[in-house]
Amino acid sequence: MEIREFQGMIREIYFHKDSKRGVERTFLWFVEEIGELSEAIRKNDREAMEEEFADVLAWLASLANLLDVDIEEAAKKKYPGVCPYCGKKPCECEEKF
Repeated sequence: MEIREFQGMIREIYFHKDSKRGVERTFLWFVEEIGELSEAIRKNDREAMEEEFADVLAWLASLANLLDVDIEEAAKKKYPGVCPYCGKKPCECEEKF
């Protein structure tokens, strides 16, 4: 499944609910799912990680749908097969941490 197909599927299933909830509250749900993913990673719980990655992706798609952003197109534009900062593959940017 392509990213655009997944985003479309999420739109078909949830847009009627997401549009009633609005952008701000949908964003809060998205952030909550990121927190649940963080906990699964911290616990090294593989099954929970897989579920939470899927939830994060679904809520990201819901948010993008509300804001009329095509995630696949945006990702291809920002990441055209090379690092968007140094222009290389693999990335040769200096780590800053």
